[in-house]
Amino acid sequence: MSILVSGSLAYDHIMDFQGHFKDHILPEKVHILNVSFLVNSLRKLRGGCAANIAYNLALLEEKPLILGTVGHDFEDYRRWLDQAGVDTSAIKVIPEEFTASCFITTDKSSNQITGFYPGAMNFAHDLHVADYTPAGIRMAIVSPNDPLAMVSHVKECKELGIPYIYDPGQQVIFLEGETMLEAIRGSRAVIGNDYELGIIEKKTGYKPEDLLQFTGMVIVTKGEFGSTLITHERSVDVPVAQEKAVVDPTGVGDAYRAGIIKGLLYDYSLEQMGRIAALAATYCVEQYGTQNHSYTPAEFAVRYAENFPDVPMPQANVVSAGQA
Repeated sequence: MSILVSGSLAYDHIMDFQGHFKDHILPEKVHILNVSFLVNSLRKLRGGCAANIAYNLALLEEKPLILGTVGHDFEDYRRWLDQAGVDTSAIKVIPEEFTASCFITTDKSSNQITGFYPGAMNFAHDLHVADYTPAGIRMAIVSPNDPLAMVSHVKECKELGIPYIYDPGQQVIFLEGETMLEAIRGSRAVIGNDYELGIIEKKTGYKPEDLLQFTGMVIVTKGEFGSTLITHERSVDVPVAQEKAVVDPTGVGDAYRAGIIKGLLYDYSLEQMGRIAALAATYCVEQYGTQNHSYTPAEFAVRYAENFPDVPMPQANVVSAGQA
């Protein structure tokens, strides 16, 4: 039984700027903006929302299946995902294209400026959920991708009766309000950071709590301030886990999503799933890149207990010391 992860696969080019963007941007001159940031490091790393979510699901001892498109330069990346325990059989190579590439510059306040080249991702709408053993899919997440693919994969999940999480992410800028509302309608959950949900509210007229008339849960992530899980019955604020170091925020949201998927699969309480997600995210922020962190089941369980002694970790169907 698999978790279908629809979304982008990409190479991340991560750069660090040892200053603050705000100190170099003049608000009264943004109409002629021409700014160059001298960065002190550059790393080319594996990324893409679908791959990041799937990698973290594998760490949480699930078997995710990625549905996405890549270029002719992907073979080494595929081997990495295979070794991590991710099912890559539904990843299609577009021979004449490069794999999508993301160029991310992060300042000292963890603000980010990002440029994205879609490349092979533009062909993701040619993939169909029904072609990849839908009977074995327990849950899906439709994450940032080719906008046409995001629309078609939501529609196909509905037609096939597959519970899905809608995660529009950075594509909220390009998606129409009615398109997002139709995707939210009937979803198991919708997730986004407070900025993304603000854009959804601006485009649809619905505040996060108002979206509950269309979905089972609304999840708002708020960076260092934790997250809020909202259902028809109640709203729960979840704190972050204590990090050992803040190295790179890239991919933290994707790691968090893996924890939410885990919790929804096994009907954990809001408090439990939110904390599992928070700890999964913290492991990511402590390393450069989106897939360079790792942990054993026993390590995860011990650290969970250290951070959240007030909310016991689920004993079944989750990483635990007893499974190590």
